[in-house]
Amino acid sequence: MEFDVCVVGAGPVGGTLACRLAAGGARVAVVDRAALPPMEHPDFDGRAYAVAAGSRRLLEEAGLWARLPYPVGPILDIRVSDGRVGRRASPLHLHFDHVEAGAGPFGWMVEARSLRVALNARLNDGAGVTVFAPGDAVVERGADRAKVRVGGQSFTCALVVAAEGRQSPLRSQAGIGVTRVPYKQRGLVAAIAHERPHEGVALEHFLPAGPFAQLPMAGTAEAPNLSAIVWTEREGLAERIVDLPEPAFAREVRRRLGGHLGELRPVGRRWLYPLGALHAARYIDTRLALVGDAAHGIHPIAGQGLNLGFRDVMALADGVLGALGRGEDPGSDAVLRGYQLRRRPDNLAMLGATDALDRLFSTDLRVVRTVRDLGIAAVHRLPGLKRAFMRAAMG
Repeated sequence: MEFDVCVVGAGPVGGTLACRLAAGGARVAVVDRAALPPMEHPDFDGRAYAVAAGSRRLLEEAGLWARLPYPVGPILDIRVSDGRVGRRASPLHLHFDHVEAGAGPFGWMVEARSLRVALNARLNDGAGVTVFAPGDAVVERGADRAKVRVGGQSFTCALVVAAEGRQSPLRSQAGIGVTRVPYKQRGLVAAIAHERPHEGVALEHFLPAGPFAQLPMAGTAEAPNLSAIVWTEREGLAERIVDLPEPAFAREVRRRLGGHLGELRPVGRRWLYPLGALHAARYIDTRLALVGDAAHGIHPIAGQGLNLGFRDVMALADGVLGALGRGEDPGSDAVLRGYQLRRRPDNLAMLGATDALDRLFSTDLRVVRTVRDLGIAAVHRLPGLKRAFMRAAMG
């Protein structure tokens, strides 16, 4: 068997890359350690992705957007505020309005299970993609081709893509070093049903322990008013909060969110993640490209981690499909160097910006709080700068 590209890792980034390449005419193999059943209907588990406007176009091109089985929630406005737990937010705030931006929604909240169902259905429909799962990829990369073995099967390809996440074995095999920035924080992810409608407004509320985000989801029959919560908290306290009984957990959410959505109740599971940033010394090696978390990871303060991975997909797919269209080698050094040149500056800039924002806002020093509140208010009153932030949010 021969393929143009083998994608190792079928998560949101790797799976979307495989679908986008196949939609463009490439022959694609996908290897994943987990089974990828073509008909999967998992229960709601409390997780959702914030998909920027630019990323939606990618999902459409990959044939995934139309396959999403559950409604998506548009993010129409974004409100940024600063404060302390249990107290009113500072009156100095920043509000992004999609009407003012002169475009559609800033993004959409997509349930994690919805994207998984769409990916599995597309990967198994036989249109340009061959799935090897569950299985482990054993990769030998040469100057002209790469050989991949999965169990008793083997094939060759022009390019191998590492999309296995932050602990990427292929990255380690290639001897690519990683710079890591640990944060003494945990990310708590959950969903809440609430009494009043969110009106499509997302909230980013900065607190001394880290940002607290409420993101508007599409409602369900059981929970017509539904939001995702992405909550940064200090180590130790986060572990205690995630295990609280539902009434106590809802009270802790309300202390940070405020009362504008009325009564709250948790929905689905709660998830806790260690937070840290990382960046690979390079994104490429002979016949190898790193994408998504295998190449970079950032603090969730801006909600852009997955969207950065989707931008990797766009850049690499452009290079690979462009080479195939010209009858050239899709795994050549020229294609790989072009991909790295497009993506490293953007990813490094976002890593630096999110790291700086976390350090600036995760403190309760009065002088720092005053300066940042004035900065938030200044951006709100400067139309040109505000529009630049809105364009960045849309991806």
